[in-house]
Amino acid sequence: MSQSHSPFGAWIRPMTARHTGEEHRSATMLELFFDLCFVAAVAQASVAFEHELAEGHIGHGILGYAMVFFAIWWAWMNFTWFASAYDTDDVPYRLLTLVQIAGALVVAAGAGEALAHEDFTVITWGYVVMRLAMVTQWLRAARSDPERRRSCLRYAVGILVVQVGWVARLALPEDWGLPLFAVLVLAEIAVPVWAESAAMTTWHPHHIAERYGLFTLIVLGETMTAATAAVRTALDDEAALGDIATLVVGGVLTVFALWWLYFSQNAPRRLTGLKAAILWGYGHYLVFASAAAVGAGLAVNVAHATGHGHLSDRAAAATFTVPAAVFITLVWLLHHRADELRSRNDLIHPVAVLAVLAMTFTPVPVLGTGILAAALVAATLVVAERARGGADLPKDAT
Repeated sequence: MSQSHSPFGAWIRPMTARHTGEEHRSATMLELFFDLCFVAAVAQASVAFEHELAEGHIGHGILGYAMVFFAIWWAWMNFTWFASAYDTDDVPYRLLTLVQIAGALVVAAGAGEALAHEDFTVITWGYVVMRLAMVTQWLRAARSDPERRRSCLRYAVGILVVQVGWVARLALPEDWGLPLFAVLVLAEIAVPVWAESAAMTTWHPHHIAERYGLFTLIVLGETMTAATAAVRTALDDEAALGDIATLVVGGVLTVFALWWLYFSQNAPRRLTGLKAAILWGYGHYLVFASAAAVGAGLAVNVAHATGHGHLSDRAAAATFTVPAAVFITLVWLLHHRADELRSRNDLIHPVAVLAVLAMTFTPVPVLGTGILAAALVAATLVVAERARGGADLPKDAT
């Protein structure tokens, strides 16, 4: 049964589960606001990542970016799936969501320090604030939904225990930081698997697909914003437009193509059960992270072309070609079943990915990546049209 949502929110409602087949289920204004604030954290992480790459700290930058992005992505993802099942839109729900947004802004404030100096204190406290707000939400759901109370309590207990680990990590010796981070990440991603095994929550496939699509859209938009800022900076430094023209064209082509490739997929039909949902949902960590990294890579290449930065030509090129290849690969894999990866047509994506990576060793890696990505879009359109034409043929057609 659907729930009516007042534009001002109700004082309090029982947090009962929403129906998985609810019609016209779409993102709310609060969810959109949540996404926009979280993208502020993505933007700060991308800027810090770009700075580390430009300074030649590739390994250090990638590791720090992966760690910071996990905090952003995991908090966003947990709220998204919870809201799909238990969005009551009452005052406590809204307030707890705003607390999570505040935590995301704290994470954004700490991103630069984390990547530059491996100081995760600010990010940890912002992350814990977000996660403790989710503990309260799950306890509310446990009280109002007896059918899935066991699952809700598992979520609450699991999240709470892991947050104790994150806080304790701050007090431990520095040498323990990375190994303990890996252990806590595994614990975090194990909580939903453990909790949902008791009774699956009532997330809505179309709503989830829309929420992920919207976040992808916003991250790609942030990528364009970062690239525009880099070009503006280069022009302000009196760089010749001809020096960066191929980067601008290639960058725009690439982002347009990544958008097209992502939104040509039918995501809801993949979300058919817990295993598929876990793989699809978790796999988007690399989709989101690589989409944001494309913008950072383009900015690095613009700086490199104008004589700034400390990277070699190949290393600078790789900061753009590698995340683009990762994005294409993950989008392809996440939206296809194993039995669909057996035809000649499915060679298109692997060949395109290898060709994009090969652009790293050419004089025009960004432009070459853009052209290849656009060609991949054209190829997928041709294949889809042929498949549609074959499906429309009468059964006795030869």
